[in-house]
Amino acid sequence: MDVLMPQLGETVDEGKVLVWYKKVGDKVAAGDNLFEIETEKVSMEVPSTVAGTLQEIRVQVDETAPVGAVVAVIAEEGAQPATSAPQAKSVEPAVESAPAQRAAASRAPSLPATSYAARKLEPFKEVFTPERNYGPARVGGVETTPYARRLAVEHGISLSDLHGSGPKGRIVAKDVEVQRGKGAQSQIKAQYETGTFQEQPIDAMRRAIARRLTESKQTIPHFYLTIDLEVDALMALREQRNAALPSQASAKLSVNDLILKAWGLALRIVPRANAVWAEDSILQFNRSDIGVAIAVDGGLVTPVVRAADSKSIWDISAEVKDFAARARGKKLKAADLQGGASAISNLGMFGVREFSAIINPPQSTVLAVGAVQRRPTETAEGGVRFATLMTVTLSCDHRVVDGALGAELLAALRDIVQQRAATLG
Repeated sequence: MDVLMPQLGETVDEGKVLVWYKKVGDKVAAGDNLFEIETEKVSMEVPSTVAGTLQEIRVQVDETAPVGAVVAVIAEEGAQPATSAPQAKSVEPAVESAPAQRAAASRAPSLPATSYAARKLEPFKEVFTPERNYGPARVGGVETTPYARRLAVEHGISLSDLHGSGPKGRIVAKDVEVQRGKGAQSQIKAQYETGTFQEQPIDAMRRAIARRLTESKQTIPHFYLTIDLEVDALMALREQRNAALPSQASAKLSVNDLILKAWGLALRIVPRANAVWAEDSILQFNRSDIGVAIAVDGGLVTPVVRAADSKSIWDISAEVKDFAARARGKKLKAADLQGGASAISNLGMFGVREFSAIINPPQSTVLAVGAVQRRPTETAEGGVRFATLMTVTLSCDHRVVDGALGAELLAALRDIVQQRAATLG
């Protein structure tokens, strides 16, 4: 049985093998951990699903393989063992002989000259893009895919300079993108004096963040709504609850814990905003699953607190702290990072007064939380008083949440925070 690199989330393309727990020739029982992998978001142990003998390891420690690649082979119990370790190779499609093709062509009905219907399409030779548009399908004897040829023409890249990474050395779109990145890097570096900078390699997490956020801004129609919340009652509740804890207790409530609970209740009050875009439909949820942005070395992750509207603030606080500890140890599971219709990103602890966050697909909203500050405000009588204020900005996917609906959601949050804070705890 082939052991594949598992899919750990929608945005994960590859994994790196950190350690093998078994060696070639070892007996393996179903459920035994075979190896541990690391992706840009999580690290996890991968168990065997069958019993047998580990026959071959194809991806060694510290090597990276794409999702779905064969990383090992297990000879299942009762199966005939192979006489030698098989090597990974491309599968050659069956091709008819020339006489057979000519005979088939003579029997086929005549078709217009512009149609490809009479041609036998082979899975390893997708080269039927018209040559006049993007050049020949073969360059220097190496085949190129239509998409790769198109990208090369659009970005002025010579295919003869590329080394193909596809099956049988074919040049694919990824090869063009890599060359394009090298060219862009050279152009940027040329603008700066040599010796005035140091190049820092981009790790898998930073690359995934860049890809996902670029995709988000390009494909999701963002708009933003900003309001100020008076949080005096919220801060008083936090002080009361923390004061009631034993003096040695370290698990105190944070402002973010309370905002997360309030946001869960607001999404329950305005259920039409507790939804995501699913291309041909909108999925509306019956509980508030909310992602919470956690900074880690080199980037951030957004694990999801499930049913935040029905959990106590203490349960939410404990769950977020557990997420944070596991995130910094790269021990989050793929399931921790999936789902949710909304998220919270809080930079208030850094003194940031106001900012706009980028939506994490497929979620449809994200609430950016600023710092708690004492500010002067005008009274109804025209006087001035000081209040404890927090600026929050809601980023919305306009396909799901219209302006009025987003404003209704923020109004629900303001009512909970300012008028019903005591109900949170």
